[in-house]
Amino acid sequence: MGISVAVAQLFNLIFLLLFLTILLSWFPNINWYKEPFKTLKAFSEIFLAPFRKIIPPIGMIDISPIVAFFCLSVIRNIIIRCLLMMGL
Repeated sequence: MGISVAVAQLFNLIFLLLFLTILLSWFPNINWYKEPFKTLKAFSEIFLAPFRKIIPPIGMIDISPIVAFFCLSVIRNIIIRCLLMMGL
């Protein structure tokens, strides 16, 4: 397994965890102060908090996760291309 494949899988895991957090946020009975939800929320906020500071919600809809997914996918593609060009 090359480094580029490992990095791609790491980004896939990040995308999956972010998507899971966003999906669970639609359920009001989730207690975000208990495990494993607390850890999932803390991990997701690492990626989502900077975008939430910049992009205000539109009405009751938070579009910052969409921008976060887009930016992370661009960063992923750049990193993987660089690794592939280096032969890793």
